[in-house]
Amino acid sequence: MLNVEQKIKIFKALGNETRFLIFKNVFTGGYACSIDEKKPKEDIIAQATCVTTIAEHFDFALPTISRHLKELKDANIIKMTKKSNKIYIEPNPEIIQELASCFTTLVDNYTDTTFQFDNTK
Repeated sequence: MLNVEQKIKIFKALGNETRFLIFKNVFTGGYACSIDEKKPKEDIIAQATCVTTIAEHFDFALPTISRHLKELKDANIIKMTKKSNKIYIEPNPEIIQELASCFTTLVDNYTDTTFQFDNTK
């Protein structure tokens, strides 16, 4: 179960526009990783993309993208796996599901009487 500090770390990581876009595209499959033509049968991770493919979509140097990915990894919302000379990125669906359930709980516990506003002023 995510504690408050972990949730805050996730929101801070996603609070940056570049990190949010990277995460959104990794999570929704918005990036397609190119396969090394020299080793087309090499084991690749399904539903994952590589760092260089992500970097192609931004006007930043690879080290900048790597720092953004580190923030997302430290927030535990993506997983990074090294295979050969590539690092593959994939979403961490367990953490995202847990975070989603937090919002579901908030909505389920919401009552209109808690947040009544005086519209006459």
